[in-house]
Amino acid sequence: MQTNPINISSALKESILNFVSSAHINEAGRVLQVGDGIAKIYGLNSAMSGELLEFEDGTKGIALNLEEDSIGVVILGDDTNIREGNLVTRTGKIAQVPVGDSLLGRIVDPLGNPLDQKGNIKADKYRTVERVAPGVLSRHKVDVPLQTGIKAIDSMVPIGKGQRQLIIGDRQTGKTSIAIDTIINQKDKDVYCVYVAIGQKRSNVVNIVSILTEHDAMKYTTIVMAGASDSASLQYLSPYSGCAIAEEWMENGKDVLIVYDDLSKHAVAYRTMSLLLRRPPGREAYPGDVFYLHSRLLERAGRLSKEYGGGSITALPIIETYAGDMSAYIPTNVISITDGQIYLETEAFNSGIRPAINPGLSVSRVGGSAQRPAMKKIAGPLRMELAQYRELEAFAQFSSDLDKDTRRRLRHGERIVEVLKQPQYSPYTLAEELLVFFAVTKYCLLDINVEDITGFVAYLIGYFKDWHQNIMDTLMKGEIISEGLSKEMLEIIEACKKSYLA
Repeated sequence: MQTNPINISSALKESILNFVSSAHINEAGRVLQVGDGIAKIYGLNSAMSGELLEFEDGTKGIALNLEEDSIGVVILGDDTNIREGNLVTRTGKIAQVPVGDSLLGRIVDPLGNPLDQKGNIKADKYRTVERVAPGVLSRHKVDVPLQTGIKAIDSMVPIGKGQRQLIIGDRQTGKTSIAIDTIINQKDKDVYCVYVAIGQKRSNVVNIVSILTEHDAMKYTTIVMAGASDSASLQYLSPYSGCAIAEEWMENGKDVLIVYDDLSKHAVAYRTMSLLLRRPPGREAYPGDVFYLHSRLLERAGRLSKEYGGGSITALPIIETYAGDMSAYIPTNVISITDGQIYLETEAFNSGIRPAINPGLSVSRVGGSAQRPAMKKIAGPLRMELAQYRELEAFAQFSSDLDKDTRRRLRHGERIVEVLKQPQYSPYTLAEELLVFFAVTKYCLLDINVEDITGFVAYLIGYFKDWHQNIMDTLMKGEIISEGLSKEMLEIIEACKKSYLA
């Protein structure tokens, strides 16, 4: 049987046209030495700074030191299976993380891998963890309040959407509690939350997750976790990953709250990596670029103007001090980057003032711009009256004979301190805060015993909710309280006092 030569040639032509080359060039290097989560690689002359590299066993690493004859790589994960002479290949990608609504309610590591046994994350979009912060022209001024539900903060150190407010204090003074309370208070306020746990014990993170779940807050929260047992490289990467997740929502017009808990451990992880990479140490053995480490992270927070989506990222970085020393290297660095700080005192905490906020050292550089008009007017005198009370209290210790006016100021100051106390995980609404501050600034609580103040405040709020809900609805709008409403509220508070004392 003879084959038709025309059919053969047409078949050959077709196969040549449809031929797809599967060969591809892949640049590879070799491991020169490995240890302590750091590998030195020979080769890979075209590798980029911050590029993801892949080892023979599938472990990933980030190229950080690009030297003349070698590359310093931080290994993301376990380095026990990596040996000298192993092949290392380029991925051509910068470190990236999955983003989008599929991350809500999930606990992930800094590379976006799930840690909560709820299955894989179905994300259709990825973002690089490192990114240039939005420019000046794309930003909007911070003038919309972000209610924390904590009376002492919303009145004296207000936080606005797009602000970077530092929470600073010694260990065990309630720093994380303030951040968790703020997350809980964002329920039904259309604010997404990201909590970044850096170098935390896993038991602590499990406790935080259970609290957020109990208050129905996990449905709008993502937790990025690099635990104390994780490598320094993962701890270093975690806040940037959390920020990348938040940026996706911000650029889609959403308001996001991100908590970095805490940046002291982040700086220590970076110092560990840098010293292992043989970078020259500076003050307190931190590398020279430790300021840039946090400035490039915190500058990514802000509020975008309407032309750029109108979303915002509000950052609450946490810094731990030692023996109240705010002048140490990392605290002063972060204070200079942020828009104010909430300073928590060990002495106040131990004496039962919780949250243990020091109104003298705490400041918001956004101030009244991030407060409702009613809160700005009512809470304005609070800080001054509290400062005067502290001064008089110190003076009164040395004097037994005090005049009537001084005694009245001391009694008023005691009641302000009591009013500002607040239990954990019980945020106040704006209306409740305004009602309480109205009562204390109008000297309505002077005839209530100090030990009864907490009970009376709870009774007062319940009284207004039960019998005068219309006033609570008016207060919720945050407009300045009119003369007529002020008079009516004073009459109701007097009636409430009679009822309570009876």
